[in-house]
Amino acid sequence: MRMIRHIVFFSARDPENVERIKAGLSLLTENPHALKLEIGTNVKTDQLGTEVDVVVYGEFADAAALAAYKAHPIYNKATETVRPLREMRIAADYEVDDALTAPVKSD
Repeated sequence: MRMIRHIVFFSARDPENVERIKAGLSLLTENPHALKLEIGTNVKTDQLGTEVDVVVYGEFADAAALAAYKAHPIYNKATETVRPLREMRIAADYEVDDALTAPVKSD
């Protein structure tokens, strides 16, 4: 099975708005087109990657599901809420073939 992973990074215009951005993006969890959707705050443990404040991670069955997710009214509401609060938005979508995904090794 091939699926699409959708990852979006956001930075806040004002650090005081990080929680408001996260709350606005949390609306996306009500969108029925994602197989999995997570909203998280960057814990900033990487010394070179501290400009990202909030991350959205989603998994979609296919390109049609991702398009339906982006066309849904909840997506539009989240975008309208977050856009004035964010500085940067970087998105990436990529296909995953389960046969190419390495299993998690346990000790």
